[in-house]
Amino acid sequence: MQNFLLELGTEELPPKSLRQLAQSLSDNIETQLDAAELSFETITWHAAPRRLAVTVTQLANTQPDKVVEKKGPSVKAAFDSDGNPTKAAQGWARSNGITVEEAERVATDKGEWLLFKAEVQGKTVAQLLPEIVNTAVSKLPIPKPMRWGSSRTQFIRPVHTLTMLYGDQLIPAKVLDIESGRVIRGHRFMGDQELTLTHADDYLTSLEKQGKVIADYESRKAFILNGVTQAANAVGGKADLDDALVEEVTSLVEWPVILIASFDPEFLTVPSEALVYTMKGDQKYFPVYDEAGELLPKFIFVSNIESKDPNQVIDGNEKVVRPRLADAEFFFKTDRKHSLQSRLESLSGVTFQKQLGSLKARSERISAIAGQVAELLGANVADAQRAGLLSKTDLMTEMVMEFTDTQGVMGMHYARLDGESEAVAVAISEQYLPKFSGDRVPSHPVSIAVALAEKLDTLTGIFGINQPPKGDKDPFALRRAAIGTLRIIVDNQLKLDLQPLIKYSVAQHQSNLSNENTANEVIDFLLGRFRSWYQEQGISVDVIQAVLARRPTSPTDFDHRVKAVNHFRGLEQAEALAAANKRVGNILAKNSSELGAELTASLLQEPAEIALAEQLQQVSKGLDVLAAKGEYQQVLTSLAELRANIDAFFDNVMVMADDPALKQNRLALLNQLRNQFLLVADISVLQ
Repeated sequence: MQNFLLELGTEELPPKSLRQLAQSLSDNIETQLDAAELSFETITWHAAPRRLAVTVTQLANTQPDKVVEKKGPSVKAAFDSDGNPTKAAQGWARSNGITVEEAERVATDKGEWLLFKAEVQGKTVAQLLPEIVNTAVSKLPIPKPMRWGSSRTQFIRPVHTLTMLYGDQLIPAKVLDIESGRVIRGHRFMGDQELTLTHADDYLTSLEKQGKVIADYESRKAFILNGVTQAANAVGGKADLDDALVEEVTSLVEWPVILIASFDPEFLTVPSEALVYTMKGDQKYFPVYDEAGELLPKFIFVSNIESKDPNQVIDGNEKVVRPRLADAEFFFKTDRKHSLQSRLESLSGVTFQKQLGSLKARSERISAIAGQVAELLGANVADAQRAGLLSKTDLMTEMVMEFTDTQGVMGMHYARLDGESEAVAVAISEQYLPKFSGDRVPSHPVSIAVALAEKLDTLTGIFGINQPPKGDKDPFALRRAAIGTLRIIVDNQLKLDLQPLIKYSVAQHQSNLSNENTANEVIDFLLGRFRSWYQEQGISVDVIQAVLARRPTSPTDFDHRVKAVNHFRGLEQAEALAAANKRVGNILAKNSSELGAELTASLLQEPAEIALAEQLQQVSKGLDVLAAKGEYQQVLTSLAELRANIDAFFDNVMVMADDPALKQNRLALLNQLRNQFLLVADISVLQ
């Protein structure tokens, strides 16, 4: 057993795809090794801007030998009436390199058959690895491959070197039209630009010491995190270690050198979000904050080269960032010449969606819906309506037009400077929350009202013109809007019913909508998003389906039901009760025309049905009250006590009695039982 190295040396790879490409290459290699039955201990991916690599430890040098059985024709078909081999038998034997007489026989329940057992010797890694690597590379997720030179080969970027070493053995192979060799490339400007590897184990060390490349992605990332943190500490600050930025910078440099620079403190008069946007988004710099969270006139950047004069590199970066910050300052001062209110009319000239009108019309709808939500929450209705009306006005500012990711945030700053209330200003900023999975949700009532209104207007509008998401296409980000709506309500444990809110939102569109079933489709879409949300939390689909069957339109109530059913599912009685509920449901469905009669105690004859009816009556006391309070776990726990009597009922009582009165009474008992469980969910769907 030896360690194996694969490296593809390329031109600079897209930084935002680097991790995924390297992980996929490793996963694909692992899949192919498993398929080839080549054992190994560990597999690790490495990635730098100009290389993708995989190292496999203790890779077996050959496949295990195995015996292959090849079944032939039946003995009956293999010989004629005189006992001579038939042509079918002879052809099968010839294809396997034997005579019919040399074949073994195997008896099965369908008769006796000819059988050939062949011992197949396992192939060596040298024989297997070329195909394994080619297959792994061909399966990489590359949305836009490119060609280079005269070759018709396609890859995400041009490939210049291929290295495949098994221990000290070079594996001859051709991948992406590149012949394998021992030469790998170091840093473009430092160290040895070409290195010759003698052994797979030398890869990381040789690249780092001779080639000035830290090829291991996680090691390079850790180095950057540590270096940026120390640099910020050195000036008494704390760096903004945005993981997306750290990942991107890690994917941009081979030899990280951490440097700290400054900008003119006069720029701090501009809202910090705009400065941070240009530093992080355009320049890939790390902003630095003081202990109070205020932006310092410092930034940290990661160079890809060790300069003899670091100050020259620092000066260069300071000169680059100054005009960008000056632009932000200019936009800010220009924007301050007009209030948000004065920009409202200009929204009339901007189309939100052709069939749904302008951004001004959208703002007016958001204002109305926000007021409705605020009233239900007991929040300040006037503030919610005002924030909704101004919610899109910052889209007309120079700052947001240039730095699009500052939408909402700049609206907040401008609203404060305009003298709007703090609740209005914050609500404008938080209308887009949550922006991604794990992001915070608004918690102030006015902000909640506006954020929900913004999302509900989008959902009802786009569904109303029959443009729901299809497959992986979701141009209006309706899935994100739906999850955001649910999260805002559930995370804040709000007692809001979606149905009246969605109907109100639909009404605001007036005659713009062509889909008469908009409200129901939006509700179904929202409830359907619960499935993916809860699955991410490890809750099984059948639990979610059990609650969906009841179609509760209050997200918080839905959440309480799911958690109750998930708890119930872990009880000892759950499986039997789920099966019993399924049986009850089937019986009632087949006899639906005979339902409606009340349970009559005097018609109960069998001890088992009497016991079930009495216990059900006892247990049911107070269940409606518990359900109304949302205490669904207690409801199901109480109903779980019925298990023994339910089992006894089905073991000892004939529901379909010959006497119509007895039959109807027993159906009434089962209907009463099922209705008690349906207070929470349809547990019959539990697996």
